[in-house]
Amino acid sequence: MNMWNSLYSHFDPVAFSVFGILVHWYGIMYVLALLLALVVAKWLVKKDSYPITNALLDSYFIWVEIGVILGARLGYIIFYDPYTSYYLTNPWQIFNPFDTNGEFVGISGMSYHGAVIGFLIASVLFAKVKKVNFWLFMDLAGLSIPLGYVFGRIGNFLNQELIGRETTSSFGILVDGVLRHPSQLYEAFLEGIVVFVILYFYRKKARFVGEIGILYGILYSLMRFLAEFFREPDSQLGFIAFGWLTQGQLLSLLIGAFCFVLWLYKSAQNRKKNG
Repeated sequence: MNMWNSLYSHFDPVAFSVFGILVHWYGIMYVLALLLALVVAKWLVKKDSYPITNALLDSYFIWVEIGVILGARLGYIIFYDPYTSYYLTNPWQIFNPFDTNGEFVGISGMSYHGAVIGFLIASVLFAKVKKVNFWLFMDLAGLSIPLGYVFGRIGNFLNQELIGRETTSSFGILVDGVLRHPSQLYEAFLEGIVVFVILYFYRKKARFVGEIGILYGILYSLMRFLAEFFREPDSQLGFIAFGWLTQGQLLSLLIGAFCFVLWLYKSAQNRKKNG
């Protein structure tokens, strides 16, 4: 075993503490993910001459961040948590960062697919209130999110969560004495870097406003579906069908299929419009 294989035994997921409150590397990575997404968005607005002001972009960022946090947490409760009924009947506990002993333990359990739903709801509301083009902001988001997402998955890796399946590969990481795929890093590469590179170089060829945003949904779903083959299924759910399909793969199939149908529809509309 080398240093990489036994990394977790030498690494503390807690970066530091402030007045007794533990600050995890995951939280730091989450903040960096948000900041990077905003920086990339502002860079693209300037580089590609989006008709979006800095003030409007900052406002949009606040709206969608609220949507993402609410959606991610509620999505986990609905899609993954084994105590869904408890939280739904005691909703004040959903964002309670203290345990039964009054000790601060933070909030764990976030769903990416729930975050997507929250993001879309917030974006629709923002577009209606501010009277802006919803699809224009979807294009910008589709290009800005992937690189920020890389930090999110690195945060999962450092927090020693969402672990991979067992492996004999020399690239594996020891988790409780079992060598496992560092699937969080696979996801960071596939769902973050690969998706960004494809969309970045395709963006000038986009045929209609909104195509980049829709393609992000398709590409993310495809990459997540593939990455799930290296990720350990959620212990409380296991495989949900066929002896291999995970909840993450099912949700990715549903979102990917919806985005694909939407892409076909918008493409047909564009062809009809341009004769």
